[in-house]
Amino acid sequence: MGGADKVKRQHEAGRLTVRERIDRLVDERTFHEVGAIAGKGDYDAAGDLRDLTPANCVFGRARIDGRAVVVVGDDFTVRGGSADASLPQKPLMAENMAAAFRLPIIRVIEGSGGGGSVKTIETTGAANLPGGIGGTQGFYVTTANLAQVPVVGLGLGSVAGLGAARLAASHYSVMTKTSAMFVAGPPVVARLGQKLDKHELGGWEIQTRSGAVDHAVETEEEAFACARRFLSYLPSSVWDLPPTLPCDDDPERGDEKLMKAVPRNRRQVYKMRQIIETVVDRGSLFEMGQNFGRSIITGLARLDGRAVALLAGDPYHYGGAWTAEACQKIVRFVDLAETFHLPVVYLADCPGFLIGLEAERTATIRHGVRAMAAMNQTTIPWCTVIVRNAFGVAGAANQPAGRLSLRYAWPSASWGSLPLEGGIEAAYRAEIDAADDPAAKLAEIEERLNKLRSPFRSAEKFWVEEIIDPRRTRSLLCDFARLAEPLRTPGPVAMAIRP
Repeated sequence: MGGADKVKRQHEAGRLTVRERIDRLVDERTFHEVGAIAGKGDYDAAGDLRDLTPANCVFGRARIDGRAVVVVGDDFTVRGGSADASLPQKPLMAENMAAAFRLPIIRVIEGSGGGGSVKTIETTGAANLPGGIGGTQGFYVTTANLAQVPVVGLGLGSVAGLGAARLAASHYSVMTKTSAMFVAGPPVVARLGQKLDKHELGGWEIQTRSGAVDHAVETEEEAFACARRFLSYLPSSVWDLPPTLPCDDDPERGDEKLMKAVPRNRRQVYKMRQIIETVVDRGSLFEMGQNFGRSIITGLARLDGRAVALLAGDPYHYGGAWTAEACQKIVRFVDLAETFHLPVVYLADCPGFLIGLEAERTATIRHGVRAMAAMNQTTIPWCTVIVRNAFGVAGAANQPAGRLSLRYAWPSASWGSLPLEGGIEAAYRAEIDAADDPAAKLAEIEERLNKLRSPFRSAEKFWVEEIIDPRRTRSLLCDFARLAEPLRTPGPVAMAIRP
């Protein structure tokens, strides 16, 4: 590697070396390294080797939970992972190997990931043109793999430049809380007059809240566990189907707590995650992107052993209204489900798009239309349970349009063009103002309309297909997962065009 002193410094900083990381990530004694002696040799006049700087990329094949994968990692002990010690053919071959053999790829990233350094100009004698001849292939396959195989990124140190791009170009990314990620690090940013340390610039709180990274953990061991668990829900490639595992959780299990899970007081919030944990297989929820777009919960779960993609509204954040960030989160998550043939379960509680000045400044409606397009362009089986609210344009996106999907509603559900609260004053302003007692008139109109908005009225007109006892939710969702199983079709997904 980079020498005993560099390895010691890596350990003193509380970080493992790249080979130690790979050993702890994969099944024991399964790593087959490719290009172990590749590097840049220094030879004397007689042609004898005087010194070797090893390439700062380590890659090969291994197994995780018995399944073949490709692992590629940066060796920070060799020039901090910079281009000076890089052989670009190595990470490129890792990406090509994952694509050719249809295997998941895990990128263990630290430093610039073989990216640039101003010293490279001196060592090469010329300035590198980004994306020049030969360079575009690496960028292409790095992103092309997203449409073919599961891609996991682990940020385990200061990750910059190309390394940051490789971490972000993943289906699931994790960073340790002592790590940082940025397009350019503090010394470069300081030239802009922004004097920040690495955590102020790109620490875990910034990156998980911005949506650039999905999750942050305390230790590298936790990051490895997250990677292994994420992959357990997915096929090895788009040419396979998600695995079904044995399940000892009764699919007919009902829970009395669901009867009181949603408060009768519509202004009162409730904990959607408790509902999710109750209806999916016990302990199977694997949440993704918890700190970003927080009015929407996204995660993988199992129903009677079958993997599903799960969406749910979270009333603790903007009442579950779709923000611009939530819409971006939905697009990415629905694309993941479509790519890897995961049926979708949506526990809907959406009072509409977020409104107000901030919503307009962030182009919420533009992002919202794109989220709706992503849903409508899916082909995977879809099941929706309307738990509480479904209002406005965002509320209309409770299932894909133009094709059959299953939909249920709890008795606590409520829907319409917009909520009565606030809408009555606008629609009945003249009648209220003309009344002798405007407050009494408002209450009278509200009571009358509340009776009309009962979900049972909608069911009478078949505007909602089924109103169910909440205790039957798990049974019906497990039934959906069984119905969906034979409908999943291996193969790549056609590229979609979205607004």
